[in-house]
Amino acid sequence: MADESSDLVASSRASSTSTVTSSTTNSSVTTKTSPEPNSSRSSSIRSFINSYQKPFNKERDAGNRPLDHYKNRLPPFRNRWRNAILPIIRWETPILAAIQRKLRNPFFDIYFALSANLGTHNFYVLMLPISFWYGHSGFGRSLVFVLAFGVYLTNFLKDLLCLPRPLSPPLHRLTMSGSAALEYGFPSTHTANSVSVFMIIVYALFDSKDSFRSPTTYHLAHFFNILYVATIVMGRVYCGMHGFLDVIGGAIIGIFLWLIRHIYGPAMDAFIISSSYKALWIVPFVLFLVRVHPEPADDCPCFDDGVAFMGVVAGTVVGEWHFTNTFPVTSTSNTIPFEITQAGLFGIFLRFFIGSLLISVWKPVIKRALHEALPPLFRYLEKGGVSMPRKFFMPASQYEDIPSSLPDSNLFEPENITSIFKKVGRSRGDSVGPQSQADVYESIAYREYQKQKEINHRKPAAAHCEDNHGEGGLTSSSCLPTSQYYRCCDDAVIDDDEATKDKLMSQIPTPRVRYDVEVVTKLIVYAGIALIAVDLCGVIFVTLGI
Repeated sequence: MADESSDLVASSRASSTSTVTSSTTNSSVTTKTSPEPNSSRSSSIRSFINSYQKPFNKERDAGNRPLDHYKNRLPPFRNRWRNAILPIIRWETPILAAIQRKLRNPFFDIYFALSANLGTHNFYVLMLPISFWYGHSGFGRSLVFVLAFGVYLTNFLKDLLCLPRPLSPPLHRLTMSGSAALEYGFPSTHTANSVSVFMIIVYALFDSKDSFRSPTTYHLAHFFNILYVATIVMGRVYCGMHGFLDVIGGAIIGIFLWLIRHIYGPAMDAFIISSSYKALWIVPFVLFLVRVHPEPADDCPCFDDGVAFMGVVAGTVVGEWHFTNTFPVTSTSNTIPFEITQAGLFGIFLRFFIGSLLISVWKPVIKRALHEALPPLFRYLEKGGVSMPRKFFMPASQYEDIPSSLPDSNLFEPENITSIFKKVGRSRGDSVGPQSQADVYESIAYREYQKQKEINHRKPAAAHCEDNHGEGGLTSSSCLPTSQYYRCCDDAVIDDDEATKDKLMSQIPTPRVRYDVEVVTKLIVYAGIALIAVDLCGVIFVTLGI
């Protein structure tokens, strides 16, 4: 069937070429009566046209063009959804660039670049244990739910639709994250997280209004909560990382998740701390969510983020279930007992020190151990026909060892905290141009989009020229016959796009090699962090009487 299609296309090209040749011959006969200079000029232009009538190239024309990148890599329904939304993102780009040009100044650059760290899941993972250690387990469970599923849902949609971030240039991207620019744009995870946390804090403030010593303190708490969410959302647009559609989509997801937690939260908490083993169903449920996460068209770290937070969900549920069945509690809002008067300042510090130390030791030790132990197991399973069916992850049969210094893009390493302040300057945080494969393909596609608009604008003029073609035997480049003009331009665009793609690809950072065992490693590492925070630490605190 493929050979018949190739023959048919080749036949069509040959027929098209013969038609043009015939037309050219007839034109030559007509122009013999014209003056010699005109005939010479017309002949030169025809030669120029014929030189661009290149033979059919199966390797290139069959789909290797950048414009066909997503069409070939995505299922038809996903590609249709992507194409339906993409014009909105392109329409936003010049508006976003104008806003950025008008508002940019050094203070805002530093403020929004730094404050973006408060909307990352890195920050939330660091802050989550504190809620459980200091008597606010219910608040901590709410944060785990909205943040974990906010990260998962937004990254699920990012990999499902493969929609680019607003194009750079014309936008400048201000970011201190090395991996954020490698992700797709829609919807905004920062916005989803900040909006859901904002809503949780709003209702927490309403519930605890009577505990504030003065109305001023209460209103200041609301003010800083509003400032927090406004800073994160507006900063996404100011920094050129997201457009209006991205932040609107993220806000809707954040509100949706908060509503679910607000309505069904008490039932969820009762389910977790019950003596029933049904709570352990969270483990296969999390594995199912990891398995159905869509494959992206490009090498994107969105999947890694979702895996990490699903591990946090599993560890939190299993850990709280085990702790509350070991040390029965009377309130779901305070599963790890804490009384500030009993603990005192020393007890508060000791809780933080013990918990932080255990988590800091657990992560590198278990990560290294799993990277040593899992590859042989994966190779054995691969021989039996069982393997990790994910793109962009190298199977264990293709490598010997995993580097010991493998970076983790999902959680701050302790040594990276000081580096935040070294990247404050604009020169380190301001970038222009593609930063990922998705950016490269969108840059080329956007150029073609603009070219097509120009071509559509020129069609009436080309038709007018066809009506007047042949007068005096003179043909200009702007009055070429329509079929010849667009065939000529199409081939020129192919060459231009290929050259541009190669040039841009050489300029973007090469994504690091990712190994198949990293998926299981992340699940175990982050589930372990949650287990330590809500179970092991609770046991130690109760035993020590702090």
